[in-house]
Amino acid sequence: MTHPLRFGIGTGNRKPVPELIRTWQMIENLGWDTAWVVDHFMASDNEDTPYYEAWTLIAALGMVTSRIRFGIMVSGNTYRNPGLLAKQALTIDHASNGRVELGIGAGWMEREHVAYSYPFPSVKERVDMYEEALQILRLLMSERRTDFNGTYYQFVDAPFEPKPLQKPHIPIVAGAFGKRTISIAGRHADIWNTRAEPEKAREQVGWLRSAAEKAGRNPDDIRCSVYTWTPPFEHETQLREVVQPYRELGFTDFIFPMPPEDQFDTLEKVSREVIPPLRRAG
Repeated sequence: MTHPLRFGIGTGNRKPVPELIRTWQMIENLGWDTAWVVDHFMASDNEDTPYYEAWTLIAALGMVTSRIRFGIMVSGNTYRNPGLLAKQALTIDHASNGRVELGIGAGWMEREHVAYSYPFPSVKERVDMYEEALQILRLLMSERRTDFNGTYYQFVDAPFEPKPLQKPHIPIVAGAFGKRTISIAGRHADIWNTRAEPEKAREQVGWLRSAAEKAGRNPDDIRCSVYTWTPPFEHETQLREVVQPYRELGFTDFIFPMPPEDQFDTLEKVSREVIPPLRRAG
């Protein structure tokens, strides 16, 4: 499968809602493909920073845009039962006319779990829960009724209506960085996202493809996505320089942090002059 290139921006959850609305509308008007928030209840660098809940936030932001696809990069599995998560995504899928993507990760921020009274299992348990959740999400969105008897989740003849507008289901975006979680993405995800630099990402792509093949899947059916740490808008050629080594590894989805206002002129120029030729070149 040949996937078209997609370019997105992560805006975070900290700015006042009116400012986030303006930002998402600007991203859409500049022709970007995707917009993203993250799934935290508090900032890791300053706990007193204002911070909005992710799923309710994208529901609101989705309603003030009309074209751009969007989601959470990524939803912490430990914060929501997969049945609830599937219903949240399904509701936004219908409200946005099929534009949401369902990002999910195993969960990692121990301080946040302690602060908000969420259990914080061991790494192994969190990853086991993550794999069960990915299977349940697919079942709920595709089967008339779901039965699942796992170690952590038990679903008994669970109905799930209506079904998503997107077919065969809402795309599942798996955030994964270690060999085991990437292998899980290879077995169950539609899109895999990493934050690794190209040298490490090369090894990760190998893990993904190997796991997909062992599961009887075509690895080329899985989109490879990267969320870079630094916004590449200091000069007009920077974004192309960042994208190129990932393109050589087969990545098609690129997400960048929202740049500061003093780089908005470059952001606009890159949006108009750099990204369209990259899309056309594939």
